[in-house]
Amino acid sequence: MTSVRPEVMAEPGGLGETIAALFREIAKFGVVGLGSLVVDIGLFNYLAFGHGALHGKPITAKAISVAVATIAAYFGNRYWTFRHRGRTHIARELPLFFVLNAVAMGISLGCLWLSHYALGMHSALSDNISANVIGLGLGTLFRFWSYRRWVFPAVSDDAADLEAAERDAATLI
Repeated sequence: MTSVRPEVMAEPGGLGETIAALFREIAKFGVVGLGSLVVDIGLFNYLAFGHGALHGKPITAKAISVAVATIAAYFGNRYWTFRHRGRTHIARELPLFFVLNAVAMGISLGCLWLSHYALGMHSALSDNISANVIGLGLGTLFRFWSYRRWVFPAVSDDAADLEAAERDAATLI
């Protein structure tokens, strides 16, 4: 087993700085995610178990609640969590963000479908555990990885790329 020299952990751009930056990014992602989770779970339960038109339709209710929460998450992640990472124009980022969230929503919906329809678990508790604990947890891991990889990529060292990213990041529409 190899060990990391203490001076490597302390130098700028070293392993310690990289790990600290990743933890800050994860913490911010978590805060944005918690805000979106409140929107998602609150709206899901209101739609699926309240007295609204979607009472008893958990799949539709979950799809709507995730879509609304995704809009809030995009802006929180773009302007806070990943503001230091490379950005392209919103016309590229937003559709890609929604596509990746659709994949993550599919993960959550798949978990809900499995418990509700395949396993016959129809209680509010089982729907919430499958959709909002298991499905949302797996979807969150996918979202963090995919946002960093494709939506908000690492900043290039090339001056022209950096200038273009800064210009595009300053443009809202």
